[in-house]
Amino acid sequence: MLSHLKAYSVAVLMAGLIFTLSSCGDDDDTPAPPLDNIVTLAQNTNDLSSLEAALTKFPDLVSTLSGSGSFTVFAPTNAAFDALLTAIGQTSIDNVPESVLREVLEYHVVSGTAALSTSLNDGQTIATVQGENVTVGTTSGVTINGATVTSADINASNGVVHIINAVLVPATPASIVNTVVAPAYFNKDFSTLTAAVVAAGLLDDLIGDDNDWTVFAPTNAAFEAAGITTLPPNNELIPILQYHVLNTEVLEANLPETGSAVPTLNGNFYLSKNTDGVFINGTTEVVSTDIIEGNGVVHVLDNVLMPASQNVVDIAVAASQATEAEFGLLVAALTAVQNDMDAPNLITDLSNPDGAFTVFAPTDAAFQALFTLAQVQDLNGLVTAAGGIEVIATVLQYHVVSGRIFSTDIPNVLDGNMQATVTPLAGGSWTLNNNLTIADADDVLELGTTNASITGTDIFGTNGVIHTIDQVILP
Repeated sequence: MLSHLKAYSVAVLMAGLIFTLSSCGDDDDTPAPPLDNIVTLAQNTNDLSSLEAALTKFPDLVSTLSGSGSFTVFAPTNAAFDALLTAIGQTSIDNVPESVLREVLEYHVVSGTAALSTSLNDGQTIATVQGENVTVGTTSGVTINGATVTSADINASNGVVHIINAVLVPATPASIVNTVVAPAYFNKDFSTLTAAVVAAGLLDDLIGDDNDWTVFAPTNAAFEAAGITTLPPNNELIPILQYHVLNTEVLEANLPETGSAVPTLNGNFYLSKNTDGVFINGTTEVVSTDIIEGNGVVHVLDNVLMPASQNVVDIAVAASQATEAEFGLLVAALTAVQNDMDAPNLITDLSNPDGAFTVFAPTDAAFQALFTLAQVQDLNGLVTAAGGIEVIATVLQYHVVSGRIFSTDIPNVLDGNMQATVTPLAGGSWTLNNNLTIADADDVLELGTTNASITGTDIFGTNGVIHTIDQVILP
C-alpha cells in the first residue's frame, strides 16, 4: 500500500512539473507588442503634438519616418516649439514658410543609424538630413547643440527618439533670428520680400550688427498690387529694396511730421500723418509698426515703395506720348509758353531738380472743355481769345503750388469748414474742398467753369507730385 502511495505521489509531482514547465514555455512564446514607428510614436506622445503637426505638412517626411530604415530623431517638446515661435515673433507654426520649417525639421533627423545615448561622445558631431552637423555634449547630461535631452533612448520600430527641450535651428535661420529680416523670413506672408532680399545680396548687411536699421516691409499682397509677380533683375531690384531701408532705427513715435523728407538708402520718401494713419508718398499706408528686433525695427506696408525716376515735366511728357495718351494739351501749352521770349520759362522752372512742386494737371478732355467754353478750336485759338501767351502762362502757373501736397496731406490743411485756401505760383488763391473739388475765381477768362474735381492722385516725381483734374482752373 505504501509503495502505491509513493508511486502516486511521484506521478502527481511529475505532472505538476510538466505543467509548470509547459506554462513557462507558453509565456516565452508570447510575442512582445510591436514598437511604434517614429511618426506613430510622436502621434501617441502628448508632448510631441507640435512636432507631429509640423511633420504632417510634409507627406514625404511622414512617409519616410514611418517606413523602413534606421533613424535617430531629436524630438522637441511642445514648449520648445512655443519658445521658438516667441523668438521668431510668430504666433503659429502655420505662419512659418514651409521651406524654412522643412529645413528646421530635417535638422533634427539623422539617417542610417539608431544612436543610443550611451553611444554618444562629448564633442561628437553628427550629420543631419538637412546637411549640417549637430554637436553632442555629455558633460552635464546629454545635450544636442546645447538643447538638453530630457528623455533618451525611446525605441521605435525604425530607429530611436531622444526628446529635447529646445528646437534646433540650422545656421542660416539662426543667424536671422532677432534681426530686421526675421519678421519677413519667418512669415509666409513676406516670402516675396525675403526672396528679393536674398536675390539682391542684401541679407548679410541686414542681419549684421554694425548698424541699426529701419525696414519698411511690403507684404506679398503689396508686391502683387504693385504688379511685381516675378523679381526684376538686380539692377532694378536693389534700388527698390534700398528705398525701403533707413540706416537708423526710427520707431513710429519718432517718425517725422507730415511733409517731411525721410532719407532712405536710395533717396527720400515723404511722410504724411493724418487721422487715418501714417502714409508714404500718398499711396502707401504703414499698416503695422514697431516690430522691434536686435538690430533695428520693422514697419509693415500695404504697397511697394517705388523711387521716382522722372521730374514732373518728364512725367507729363511721357504720359503725352503713351499709347493711351494724356496731358498732350498740357505739354503743348507748356511748350508754347517756354518758346515765347516774353513768357516765363515754365518747363525750365518745373524741371528744376532742387524744386518741390505740386501740379494739378488738367486732362486733354479738360482742355477740350475749355476750348468749347471759349468757343475756339484749339490752343492757338485760346491764346488769341485770352489776349496773349502771357495769360496762358498765368493760367498754367495757377495749377502749380510750391511744395509737395500728397492726397494724404489734404486732411491736415482743411479748416473747420473742411476747406483749404491754396496759393498757387500765379498768385491769388483757390479753394480746395474736402471732397477733392477745386473752386476757382475765373476772373481772367470769365468763362464760368464748374468746379474741377481731382480724379487721380499722387503721381510721384523726383521734384514733386502730380494730381489729375478734370477741368482747367482759372485765375
